Amino acid sequence: MVQVYIWEEKESYSVEDLVGIMQLLRGENGCPWDKEQTHTSIRNNLLEEAYETADAIDRLDDADMTEELGDLLLQIVFHCQMASERDAYDLNKVADGICKKLVYRHPHIFSNVVANTSDEVLDNWDKLKNKEKHMENYSDTLKAVPHSFPACIRAQKVQKRASKAGYDFKSAKDTILKIEEELAELKQAIAENNIKSASSELGDLLFSVINTARFLKVDAEQCLSTTTERFINRFSKAEQLAIEQNQDLSDLSDYELDFLWQQAKKLI
Repeated sequence: MVQVYIWEEKESYSVEDLVGIMQLLRGENGCPWDKEQTHTSIRNNLLEEAYETADAIDRLDDADMTEELGDLLLQIVFHCQMASERDAYDLNKVADGICKKLVYRHPHIFSNVVANTSDEVLDNWDKLKNKEKHMENYSDTLKAVPHSFPACIRAQKVQKRASKAGYDFKSAKDTILKIEEELAELKQAIAENNIKSASSELGDLLFSVINTARFLKVDAEQCLSTTTERFINRFSKAEQLAIEQNQDLSDLSDYELDFLWQQAKKLI
């Protein structure tokens, strides 16, 4: 028997209330917009909310994290409600699955397997995941990395998995040499005005740079994000300096723009 949710105004709501509210929004007399949505139509909403949550985490803003995690939870409940309407799964089924996965992949807690370090835990996790996903060889683990991942994250994860098969450089020094090799090939393609080849070589160069980040044990995605933010701040400072001199950036020469940029770099 399907339980009918009765909404009432409360001082504090629960996850069960969220599920019930979504049932009402998707119900016969619910919201026209919510009723029209599909898994595909709100796919990007899930990604956007995940990124906004990550942004709040980066800023260590508890208030924003609370709000953004709620928005992210809403997307999960939304998908579960749509699935429950076709008797596919619901939030309890999702919770059941992740609970069983956690128990299965933590045998050092819930069984008699010994794992005293984080590395041992991660090694066991990967082995159990491969068994669970029926990944029989190293190639299967590479192909299992989702295509929808941001390119930097996907490349770094693929490289990490390939390294477990011994398919890797020996040190960061070797990855730098590879960067120099790929850069030379990119320059050659550009000199030949071969755009198709240049595009391919540029991809190789980026892949090699990301490989260097992995050897340095830094996150390539975060490195690029930090640099982008620094660029924005320096650009803003350079524009501010130009405005203070009653100048417009678009009217300045390359020399003048570089001069402002060097000034901005000293300040930021």
